[in-house]
Amino acid sequence: MKCREILEKLSEYLDGELDPKLCQDLETHLEDCHPCLVFVNTLKKTITLYKYSGNEPLPKEVHLRLHDYLKKECRGC
Repeated sequence: MKCREILEKLSEYLDGELDPKLCQDLETHLEDCHPCLVFVNTLKKTITLYKYSGNEPLPKEVHLRLHDYLKKECRGC
């Protein structure tokens, strides 16, 4: 599984809706790809903070920075 595929399946993965085989492939990728692991962990923390924030919208700048980080770190993955 490539980094771009991680981004495409990330919502399903975090919501527990990803096919078990794809889930395993994604987790195997995360074991070997530090930028993706950091991104997933950061997104999980962001979701948790959002749930406890009174459901204020996530600032667009934060959302864009998360995606930009992964794109920059995973060039050629």
